[in-house]
Amino acid sequence: VMTLSLLMYPALRSLALQLHSAVTGSYVSGTHSIAFINCLNEQIAKDIARGIMDKRLAAYVNILPKSSALYFWKGELEESTEILLLVKTRTSKIGELSNYVRSIHPFEIPEVISLPIDQGNPLYLKWIEENVPQD
Repeated sequence: VMTLSLLMYPALRSLALQLHSAVTGSYVSGTHSIAFINCLNEQIAKDIARGIMDKRLAAYVNILPKSSALYFWKGELEESTEILLLVKTRTSKIGELSNYVRSIHPFEIPEVISLPIDQGNPLYLKWIEENVPQD
């Protein structure tokens, strides 16, 4: 019984938080995330952003202008310019988003990293929820 209780704790806690959120209308920290995706140029960034939106993997994608980047690749220091996508979505969609980006991105190892949203404008967070279908 003790082992079963320990194994069930994460699921029960998540369910309790969702129930609390539904009853009180409060935001559950980490329900939504911002993903960062770097692209080689603006056209690739637009194509990837359009695909993300067409697949309803996000509610909103910012395409930020060129930035300089320094990184190690195959043991060598590289320098380039890149376009950054900021993708606002449900945390539950990050895996699907990452898989999609890896399937179409021209980089051998595309950057797809995310950070959970701790707090924010409740109306905006609700809008994300309404515009990204749940799993």
